[in-house]
Amino acid sequence: MLIDNEALLDHWYVVAETTDVTDAPLGVTLLGRDLVVWRSTSGDIVAAPDRCPHREAPLSQGTVHDGCVVCPYHGWAFGDQGRCVEVPSSGAGRPVPPAAHLATVRATERYGLVWLCLGEPSSDIPFMAAEDDDAYRRINTGVDVWATSATRMTDNFLDISHFPYVHIGTFGIAQNTDVPKIEMEQLDDDFFGYAYEVDVRNDEGAAASGLDDAVITRRMSTGFHLPFTVRSTIHYETGLDHLILLCSTPVDDTTSYFTFVIWRNDDFTVPAEEVIVFDRAIGAEDKLMLEKVKGVLPLDQRATVSVQSDRPSVEWRRRFADLLA
Repeated sequence: MLIDNEALLDHWYVVAETTDVTDAPLGVTLLGRDLVVWRSTSGDIVAAPDRCPHREAPLSQGTVHDGCVVCPYHGWAFGDQGRCVEVPSSGAGRPVPPAAHLATVRATERYGLVWLCLGEPSSDIPFMAAEDDDAYRRINTGVDVWATSATRMTDNFLDISHFPYVHIGTFGIAQNTDVPKIEMEQLDDDFFGYAYEVDVRNDEGAAASGLDDAVITRRMSTGFHLPFTVRSTIHYETGLDHLILLCSTPVDDTTSYFTFVIWRNDDFTVPAEEVIVFDRAIGAEDKLMLEKVKGVLPLDQRATVSVQSDRPSVEWRRRFADLLA
């Protein structure tokens, strides 16, 4: 199984938005591991195996009290760094068994998202300069579950040749099937990909583009950050930038969490929900297609046929295979 490869443990993955971590424990699954996430008294995110060390009850079914997750079975409580701070049946003053503490995993918050790493991080979370630029606003869109592999999602998000077919209901133009020669390059310190221009239908996306023309030209770049993060930048002739960070997280080999985050240097007058309704419709088209394709995308390049328009995916697959090896 792909998720059993230990190299995947050493990377950051999105499992929730920060607003999803409220006054109750949150159960998530990452690389086949069930985890519980909560916010401690310090305000920090804590993540640990979703298993009480006492009798293995799921902590995500418990409660959070004073920054501690409380087991629903016998009331054992776990606080900062997963330390067991209370065993009610033992009474006050008795020491907690050393084995009672939870083995936490690395957790952090960035871009309004909760990121977890099960091992030793081999690289940082990719940098989005717009996050610290007052000219841009960030729009979070929620975390969805897709019944497909994160490998197929990454392959799809790097590809533009499916636009006139999968996205014909949103922005695709049926006649625009030819893909000009793609040149791969290092886009910046964190993303490797390509720049291109594409004509798109604008009748459904006027709120997002700020333009009224039926067909408009987008100047774009698309690149990947291993293992499964893709960034797409869209620049319009008006000077508007629409930046999208697409995050795919393996729940297991054929189920994934998906979220995308948008940054825009617009005038902030268009409500966020109006901006993202178009991108959500695009994502729904991708999801509908990908959930029809079974299994994990083969990393052996000989298992599928590729052409020049597939260069981004071919390069990502090559580097991803090297990472796993």
